[in-house]
Order: sequence, then structure tokens, then C-alpha cells
Amino acid sequence: MPVSKIYKEISNRILVLDGAMGTMLQRYNFSEEDFRGERFKDYPTSLKGNNDLLSLTQPHAIAAIHRLYFEAGADIVETNTFSGTTIAMADYNMEDLVYELNFESAKIAKQVADEFTKANPQKPRFVAGSIGPTNKTASMSPDVNKPEYRAITFEELRVAYKQQVEALIDGGVDVLLVETIFDTLNAKAALFAIEEVKEERQIDIPVMVSGTITDASGRTLSGQTVEAFLTSISHIPLLSVGFNCALGAEQLKPYLQRLSRETEFYTSAHPNAGLPNAFGEYDQSAKQMQVLIEDYLKDGLINIIGGCCGTNPEHIKAIAEVVCKYKPRKVSVSV
Repeated sequence: MPVSKIYKEISNRILVLDGAMGTMLQRYNFSEEDFRGERFKDYPTSLKGNNDLLSLTQPHAIAAIHRLYFEAGADIVETNTFSGTTIAMADYNMEDLVYELNFESAKIAKQVADEFTKANPQKPRFVAGSIGPTNKTASMSPDVNKPEYRAITFEELRVAYKQQVEALIDGGVDVLLVETIFDTLNAKAALFAIEEVKEERQIDIPVMVSGTITDASGRTLSGQTVEAFLTSISHIPLLSVGFNCALGAEQLKPYLQRLSRETEFYTSAHPNAGLPNAFGEYDQSAKQMQVLIEDYLKDGLINIIGGCCGTNPEHIKAIAEVVCKYKPRKVSVSV
């Protein structure tokens, strides 16, 4: 799908992103044997919880989840690749599978997207390659007794992200989504890798960036304010910049207001279904979230809107129903 296609759509309407993959996978209650499948039945490491692996062992479930989100009204679904780097996959001793995991995940999502686009060419569907933050941070020490220590280097991150990016592009994604950024230095390594691949392949692919405000301090985990985060990544030509995870729609709104004022990129948000309860579960209903998201729309804050932890197709359907009543946030970009 040509790059201009998503730019054309986003300039005319607010695009709806999907909801949580993990929330939907929990409904299947997959066992260790389900995660392993036939191919990995004798694997020496425990594999339960490795959701990215399900693209290989339970591909029909992944496709079914993408389908449910598209049916709910999503314009964009994310690939099942949040932990798709050698860095994150080291937890399962599956570094060698990273290319295949990303390629197959992208392929599954793209096939479903193409089905829906073919059925309704007036509403093209897109696939965003999900690039998570990894489980390591380049800016801070994990050891309070060694503040100078770093568990990962920028170069190690760049190499890992480059492999993921190449596989996602080969699998057919329309957009790359660097998301849930708690450390902007990690994100800068991902963006550097993306620019490297674009240059080597002589291609252009839209890039979305989504950070995480961790708490009421209004900062990322590595200590950046909204404005500092934006400044750190604005040297790259981006499709959108926004926030996801950590907070619900209500708590996220003031930070989106600041972001929307400061950037000339399109803006995105995919908040959680409220804040977790005492059991770590999300109670906010689709209707409750819809009301809060409508406040974003009334204030003209958003170009792309979806859901993160705790959200499901019911939440996305409620969001999609209200989105069509509002115009997208105006930006002064020329593509």
C-alpha cells in the first residue's frame, strides 16, 4: 500500500487503532502446551507467557483477534510483536526466532487487513508493526548501588531493532509503531535503525511514536516531560506522536493537550481502560471510555485513537461509533 494512502486517510478523518492484544489472548487461557505447539513441544525453556510466539503456534487465534478489531471499526491493527527483539526474546532463549516471529506476525495481520480492504475499498485497513521498548533501559541503571551501570547500549538496541524493522517491513506492514516508550534513548535507537533501513532500501514508510507518561509526575520513566520527549524525537519525519499505556483516558488528557499544542505531527493516543484495580484488572467499561474519548474529540486533540491495556473490541467499537461525528485535529503538514 503506498505511503500516501494512510496520509490521505488521516488528513480526512480520525483513524481508529485497535485495542489490547494481551487482554484478548487471556480469554483463550492458553496452556504451556498451547504456547509450545507441536514445533516447540520439547523446548528446554518454559514458553507460557511468550505472546509473540503464538503467531507461530496459534496463528488462527492471532488472526481472529485482528479480525474482531477490524469488525469493531478499527482502521489500524498492531502486529503481535511487542516483544519481538533479540533483547526481549532472550528471556525465552528464542533470539534465533526473532526474524520469523516478526515476519509471520506481520503477514497474519496484513492478510486480515487485505480481506477487509477488499470487502470495503472505501475504508482501507492498515497494519502497524508494533515495536516495544524492550525490557532494558539505556538511560538508567537497574542497580541503585551502581548508578553508572547500564544493562544495554545504544548500539545493541540499534542492532536488535534493525532486525525487527527489516522483518516487519518484509512481512508487509504499512506503518512502524515505536510504542510504550519509557526511555527515549531506547526509542532513538529504534528510530535510528528505522532511518538506516529506509536509506538502505530506498523506501519510505510512515513512523508512529508513542511514549508513556508513567504517573502523576507527568514524566516518562527516564524523567522527561511531554515537551522534552517531543523535542527528543522531532528531528525524525514522523506520521504521528502520542502517548499510550500507564494511564487511563481521563488521566492522560492533560498531557495530550500539551502535546497537541506543541507538535506539528499528527497526534495519537491509546490509553488503558482506566487504572488497574487492586487485582491489576481494568474495570472501565466501553461506554465509560467512550465518554472520556469524546472529550478528546470535542477539544480537537487527536488524529489516531485506540486502546491499550484492558481494552477489547467492545471498547474499540464504542470509540469508532463516536469518532465519525468529529473532525480530526488540524495540522500544518505537507506530504
